[in-house]
Amino acid sequence: MGPSSHSAAQQRVIDAALGLFAEHGVNGTSLQMIADAMGVTKAAVYHQFRSKEAIVVAVAEDELARLDVAVTAAEAEPDRGRALEVLLVAIVDLAVDRRHVVSALMTDPVVARLLATHDPFPALMARVSRVLMGESPTAEDRARAAMVQAGIGGAVSQPIVGGLDDESLRAELLGLARRMYGLP
Repeated sequence: MGPSSHSAAQQRVIDAALGLFAEHGVNGTSLQMIADAMGVTKAAVYHQFRSKEAIVVAVAEDELARLDVAVTAAEAEPDRGRALEVLLVAIVDLAVDRRHVVSALMTDPVVARLLATHDPFPALMARVSRVLMGESPTAEDRARAAMVQAGIGGAVSQPIVGGLDDESLRAELLGLARRMYGLP
């Protein structure tokens, strides 16, 4: 997946769209709203991206590039426990730091449909799962990996943790994830 290859103008569209998607959802955000947020015409937005769908994919790719860096670092660790620690810390950090984005992207059906058919996403998630499950996963390994992935992403988007500051939420999520894997 790697780092973003978007132009500065495209990145401005992505940044504007990201904020609007987080606030209104993908379906609730129009190209006109993105243009208005940027102070440009809708034609200027179309000049950078051919469709709203292309903007959604670009937004998701930017977010997934962050996860790709974390998985690559975990995969480079020779010790399984250390690889798990690196990945869990990174996933929790990304989820907490970007909680408004995670919530918008995880719960939006348009995003889910696009990501399911966008080749880099399933491959990246398979890599995440491999680190979390190990090479020959048991049923327990699979269930634990699913709970950790869904739990971290789901937890940061829950209103009941909305009042928690980032450091408290980070500490709690990381502690729970470590306990699920028997890590110190």
